[in-house]
Amino acid sequence: MKQTGDHVHLIGTSPAIDDLKAEVERVARSDAKVLITGESGVGKEIVARAIWAASPRVDAPFVPVNCAGIPETLLESELFGHVKGSFTGAYRDKPGKLEMASNGTIFLDEIGEMTLRMQGLLLRFLEAGEIQKVGAERMAVAVNVRVIAATNRTLRDLIAQGQFREDLFYRLNVIHLIVPPLRERREDIPLLVDHFLRNFMTANGNGNGNGHGNGHGNGSAHQGTPVRAFSPEALAVLCEYAWPGNVRQLENVIERVVVTGRREVIQPEDLPLELRSPTHLGGRPRRERRRTVADDLFKKLVDERESFWSAVYPLYMNREITRSNVRDLVHKGLEEARGNYKIVLRIFNMESRDYKRFLNFLRKHDCQLPFKEYR
Repeated sequence: MKQTGDHVHLIGTSPAIDDLKAEVERVARSDAKVLITGESGVGKEIVARAIWAASPRVDAPFVPVNCAGIPETLLESELFGHVKGSFTGAYRDKPGKLEMASNGTIFLDEIGEMTLRMQGLLLRFLEAGEIQKVGAERMAVAVNVRVIAATNRTLRDLIAQGQFREDLFYRLNVIHLIVPPLRERREDIPLLVDHFLRNFMTANGNGNGNGHGNGHGNGSAHQGTPVRAFSPEALAVLCEYAWPGNVRQLENVIERVVVTGRREVIQPEDLPLELRSPTHLGGRPRRERRRTVADDLFKKLVDERESFWSAVYPLYMNREITRSNVRDLVHKGLEEARGNYKIVLRIFNMESRDYKRFLNFLRKHDCQLPFKEYR
């Protein structure tokens, strides 16, 4: 998928992508709220951008907000704005993202990670269309904004667990689009590889490197790389791989190969080892594919003796895995350690001096689980 100016293209010719393109064109004509679901890395944001780019609102802003990447106290200010003096550091009035998106489109990514309190505030906005800034005594003016939300989580399961408001779900789920995982549209992989390769080969500043293959690319260039193409054998390996991180993972792999490649035509042996491992190829029995991301990460830590900081932390910070994946991994660690985080530290191959750093990371990203439940 790529974006050029106001035109966003979903890359692929598979039936799944053709169906999605048709849905995007239909949805773009209305102002109805849209809920986009799909696994992490499939390109939900670029689908949202495609809706905006094909809509009458294209001349107004498209404003993305990552609901998982901002603590609740800051997220309220980020969305609704604040008035001067409302909290420490609020030195001036500041408009929120909803106000900035007036007459345009706001994209609420990872909506399933929003706290119940924030869900209530968002619901109030959706019902009344009015904004109350943090620290303000009364509502600000109503804004006309289209809301598109996305999540890689199953909201109905979160509703059953009391973690997501059912009334908010029905407000957001007017139109539901599902973005297919990359393993279900393998015929699109050569087209995506070609797009990413050209994107990363493009010299900085020549005007051709603005494409975003899945909404996550930065169009960066790597001058001096000898890489010009992938051999049919290397492409076959890429097409066989299961791609748990989907298009975002593919983009990262292509960038890595462009940076480290030493010849013009990439061969299978030039690809990362994990792509060439038979256990990661797509031809395995369907039952094995149901392994969770946390299962695979736990195996890396326990069986392959990798450190949390090298095997998990970079994936999370690059948004290749989600907060939910990290929580599931911590859950597995606490089960093994019977609730002792210091033992989890050893299981995850970290030094004892990393204890505070590890707990601070978990707290900051809301991944710390109560240890008493495992004792």
